[in-house]
Amino acid sequence: MTPQAPDLFGYPRFWAECFGTAPFLPTSRAEMDALGWDSCDVIIVTGDAYVDHPSFGMAVIGRLLEAQGFRVGIIAQPDWRSPSAFEVLGKPNLYFGIAAGNMDSMVNHYTADRKRRNDDAYSPDGAAGQRPDRSVIVYSQRCREAFPGVPLVVGSIEASLRRLAHYDYWNDQIRRSVLIDSQADLLLFGNAERAIVELTHRLSLGEPIDSIRDLRGTAFVVSRLPENIDLVDESMLPEDRPSPVKLMVNAAARPEGRENVASGKNGVKTWAPREGEDQQTSHPAATSSPVASPKQFLNAIQLPSFEQVVSDSKLYAQASRILHRETNPMNARALVQAHGSRWIWLNPPPLPLTTPEIDGVFELPFQRVPHPSYGDARIPAYEMIRFSVNIMRGCFGGCSFCSITEHEGRLIQSRSEESILNEIEQIRDKTPGFTGVISDLGGPTANMWRLACKSKEIESNCRRLSCVYPGICKNLNTDQTPLISLYRKARAIPGVKKVLIASGLRYDLAVETPEYVNELVSHHVGGYLKIAPEHTETGPLSKMMKPGIGTYDRFKAMFDEATAKSGKEQYLIPYFIAGHPGTTDEDMLNLALWLKANGFRADQVQNFYPTPMATATAMYYSESDPLHRIDRDSEAVSIVRHGSQRRLHKAFLRYHDPDNWPMLRRALRRMNRTDLIGNTRQHLVPRTQFSGPPGKGRPFLTQHQGLPKVPGPGKRKKRR
Repeated sequence: MTPQAPDLFGYPRFWAECFGTAPFLPTSRAEMDALGWDSCDVIIVTGDAYVDHPSFGMAVIGRLLEAQGFRVGIIAQPDWRSPSAFEVLGKPNLYFGIAAGNMDSMVNHYTADRKRRNDDAYSPDGAAGQRPDRSVIVYSQRCREAFPGVPLVVGSIEASLRRLAHYDYWNDQIRRSVLIDSQADLLLFGNAERAIVELTHRLSLGEPIDSIRDLRGTAFVVSRLPENIDLVDESMLPEDRPSPVKLMVNAAARPEGRENVASGKNGVKTWAPREGEDQQTSHPAATSSPVASPKQFLNAIQLPSFEQVVSDSKLYAQASRILHRETNPMNARALVQAHGSRWIWLNPPPLPLTTPEIDGVFELPFQRVPHPSYGDARIPAYEMIRFSVNIMRGCFGGCSFCSITEHEGRLIQSRSEESILNEIEQIRDKTPGFTGVISDLGGPTANMWRLACKSKEIESNCRRLSCVYPGICKNLNTDQTPLISLYRKARAIPGVKKVLIASGLRYDLAVETPEYVNELVSHHVGGYLKIAPEHTETGPLSKMMKPGIGTYDRFKAMFDEATAKSGKEQYLIPYFIAGHPGTTDEDMLNLALWLKANGFRADQVQNFYPTPMATATAMYYSESDPLHRIDRDSEAVSIVRHGSQRRLHKAFLRYHDPDNWPMLRRALRRMNRTDLIGNTRQHLVPRTQFSGPPGKGRPFLTQHQGLPKVPGPGKRKKRR
């Protein structure tokens, strides 16, 4: 039976709806007084500046709860060094909602080389340092200090991707679930509209938060498991089990208490407590009753424990494999993971919003501008999206290095055509500075709008990690003609001069509808169209779950033909990842030769960034491949771990940069490829070093006259 969910907007409204709609959700006592509020029902703490726009998570959740009748305040980028900044709106009646913001705070602060960034796109004037590292944990601690006993609900992509034990790239550690370190009462993962609405209504009716254990898309801590659980034990690798996996009934035993500090592979250490901190400190939810969930939630899988994944990296890969196979909300089972004497309980993912529901979310009364308190300060992330429209959520691509699927899910949630066109008209009429150009009509992926499985039955039983790898599933509807119709109607709106498509394009899907490629190239490319082959070689592509370079060639031929017909000067710009698991020096050399043969010179390059929960991160830590069955004899995945090799792989992508030539010459000699060192067109780098501007005396390969200069990948658009 397909799971069902209550209508997102079908709940009886809370009594405070009588206060009406706030111009902006209040951020100060003065604003609360102006609204006639004596208190807030919910206070959202966020690491981003407050922008009242549907692309900003705090605004979406705040306006959604306001539409349910609740009074919602926002504390944006508070000074986390003391609890006083968390007291400005008083004590919330129901709970604090804590979020790092639209981006993970560690990704926001550090480059892939672990260097501190100098700016923050989600802060006024791009100022860095407006939020702490690991914002969810720090904000939670300060809220506890400010108002002990007030429930804490954590969310956002930072909490979502840390809901279980996870590898932390920045400290090179395995860390516990963020639920343990934040001591939050409940964690909401993914797009949390359904869970946050039901949770808030139930709390308003007096239900204790530690008894709310049946919400999809939530995780929490318990001290013991229920007596009637059916638990499949996947805590060991197949050959380590004394017998095949058994279905364990009445498995309510506690895990053994273990030391929370242990050595992992390559000397990686797990999280260690601060001096004087009790490793088994009671968690606010750990003393609650065991899980009381609907019957389907009591069919659970036991993952390898925190202590196990620390001591055995293959078990970390095993846990990652199981987690990713349990992401389809139609068939996913609950997951449990021991942390010492406690359990992290992970309910199945949230059910996707219907089209009327997602329309309702995007049509909430957003002001579509930053809060007036910022004055004339520019918020770069807002500047980037203020003339763009998000038409869908989710991604079924399943790229192993990407967190969109883990956060938003694989089932596409599409807005209606009418809702999208209405938002374009709102931008035209309300957004300051609009000149007639819609900067993007897309989402996590430009061309997955309205695409889905042809069979609901097949979709409900499917556990594939990707609908398009290793090839496009025969059950996937790939017809993009509805998107052509949307594009035409969008650019026909009076006052709209041009509609650009800037979101990531799945070119392997695009080629399935040639009419779509022609429409896109003829009307919606602003000179350059960026796409992401990510690599040219089979080895890394198989670990990325990306199509072969032949699909790129097919798309490029269609792009060039459509460009020629349109009479425009347009360029297709591919970008690539260096240092991804499964990549060898030879792979990067072959990619460099491909770039040179095709005349591409990248200004900036993108190095692999191991973010929590991504499959590729599990590869990076474990040197195993969770895309396939894990056992002791599994083939090792080549990893680019050390700085010197990471720099070399980046240098191959910038083979034309004189600063990289000494490093590349040394590498080519080591690889017995001295045939690529010389001053002719057949060579990759010159035999001798040159300096100064291109011209007489400089080798040909640094000039590339008449070829487009490839811009860097920049910051890929981050969605909530």
